Amino acid sequence: MSLTRRKAILATASLLAAARAATPRGAFAQAATAPEVRKATLGYIALTDASPLIIAKEKGFFAKHGMPEVEVSKQASWGATRDNLVLGGERGGIDGAHILTPMPYLMTTGRITQNNQPVPMVILARLNTNGQAISVAEKHKALGARLHASPLKRALNQDSKVAMTFRGGTHDLWLRYWLAAGGIDPDKDVQTIVVPPPQMVANMKVGTMDAFCVGEPWNDQLVNQKLGYSALTTGELWRDHPEKSLGMRAEWVERHPNAAVALTAAVIEAARWCDEPANKAEMCAIIGRRAWFNVPVADILNRSLGNIDYGDGRKVEGSPLLMKFWRDHASYPFPSHDLWFLTEDIRWGVLPEATDTKALVAQVNRQAVWRAAAERAGVPAAETPGGTSRGRETFFDGKVFDPENPAAYLASLSIKKLAGA
Repeated sequence: MSLTRRKAILATASLLAAARAATPRGAFAQAATAPEVRKATLGYIALTDASPLIIAKEKGFFAKHGMPEVEVSKQASWGATRDNLVLGGERGGIDGAHILTPMPYLMTTGRITQNNQPVPMVILARLNTNGQAISVAEKHKALGARLHASPLKRALNQDSKVAMTFRGGTHDLWLRYWLAAGGIDPDKDVQTIVVPPPQMVANMKVGTMDAFCVGEPWNDQLVNQKLGYSALTTGELWRDHPEKSLGMRAEWVERHPNAAVALTAAVIEAARWCDEPANKAEMCAIIGRRAWFNVPVADILNRSLGNIDYGDGRKVEGSPLLMKFWRDHASYPFPSHDLWFLTEDIRWGVLPEATDTKALVAQVNRQAVWRAAAERAGVPAAETPGGTSRGRETFFDGKVFDPENPAAYLASLSIKKLAGA
């Protein structure tokens, strides 16, 4: 080899080393893991916790990671989300979605699909923690039900309607936990009904409901319209609880593994952007637009900042229980959290007692994709969880969920409705 050529090679190597040192972590891996496709169709419901998907589109994070043709498509309800996931993007449906964390599990097991036909799904990331609430009709305000539901016992009966957004979903489980902790059996003492999130306030307005559980901005809108009050935010029920997830059809992820990582990296970058206090006003202005939520920013911004007007005289500024998209590992799909949702769905008869929850979590939860995506997105190691569990979780009523012993937790709950196979 000539001296001139050797010098040229050494110079090139030096340039590459300098570039590597100056480039954000993960950038060199991107070149070798280009997405197999440029497009995916993702569904969302008009809820503040869909923000990472909307911001990833609006701020160009999908395009940055090689997927400029990603579509984020509004869904009418969680039932519609499920049906469009069953169809899949290639048949006019969707490939993935902003979704209630238990739904990918319920679809994978065929519990919520037509003819109980399993539709394998995976979870690639959590989209948020906290940020939901249980709200009560104005006519019951004087009873003073807050963190404890028991004051409502004398007003509710089998004709009373309490609403959530999807059977077996997060809002269903928060509402049931709250009622049961207050001595109210959600299956015997009241009627538990399904109402899509954007229709909650309208249904309360016509007087057809006594309480509901839903994500923001609908609780704050209820208070702003003086139609009721928030008894509690769900972060008070379980501090920093997991909520929505980025769910995808398993078939899509298996056919496009690089695209799955790229898509998740874009959502991770958007989640980090959404969690910056300086970006909150812009985030709310974007999602409030007609094209997304068509909701006044005034109904979205305050609770996004942790400023909670409960509507019953209580006001909190800067609550630590605000919706989180990134901080405190909000984006990481802890398998231990998925296990809690499965345990609660067993509690209420949505899943059979014999469900092999450990195997099911291993099948659906793709935390390895999240870690690869965090690397691609240049996430500092300090912001990546060291383990796969947050450990024991304590609820407002003193109940403790130990992911190492979910059976003990289930046995400790007095009100439940277990089902066989």
